Amino acid sequence: MRKLATISTLALFSTAAATAAAQSYTEEDTGFYIEGGAGYMNFEPEGAEDGIDTTTLNARAGYQFTRNFAFELDLASGIDDGEFDFNTDEDEFDLDDNDDGDFDDLIAASGDVGLNYLIGAFGRASVPITDSVDLYGRLGYALVDLDATVMTPGGVELATVEGDEDGAALGGGAIFDITESWSIRGDATYYAFDNTDTFGAGLTLGYKF
Repeated sequence: MRKLATISTLALFSTAAATAAAQSYTEEDTGFYIEGGAGYMNFEPEGAEDGIDTTTLNARAGYQFTRNFAFELDLASGIDDGEFDFNTDEDEFDLDDNDDGDFDDLIAASGDVGLNYLIGAFGRASVPITDSVDLYGRLGYALVDLDATVMTPGGVELATVEGDEDGAALGGGAIFDITESWSIRGDATYYAFDNTDTFGAGLTLGYKF
């Protein structure tokens, strides 16, 4: 009888402890959060010889359902324009850029690309490494809006283009909790847009409500 009472007492104590732990987990590891910081993006348009780099301002808002899963929205905007070079035929633009009477020459055109905005929605799955460090991967969909200007060596503006593209996005990173409310996060994301492969990386400061 005494053993039964002891077992019952331990069971009640364990249940109470588990409930308290669950309440603590819920309070500390779920809820809304916001982040802000800076980043870097690299665009590789079709026809460009090299990638185009630009610096970005980044913002993020999300909801942490459990410590292991969250849903979040990203917003990025370019601070500076990236420059690029590409080669094309005069005949493609029906342009005699060097006025030699034919359209067979190769034009080593140059231009710049500006990031108006990039928005994305992601599901994020995290794995705790320590009490204050999580590694994560995320999968989502994004839309980018760019404008570009292309000039020939002869000073002719071949094109001024503003448009948007959308596609799947995949990335990962790490989150370090400074306090219960504040954290630092570093991440990298690949965007599979139709005509422009894009890679981004960023560092943000976050606040959990």
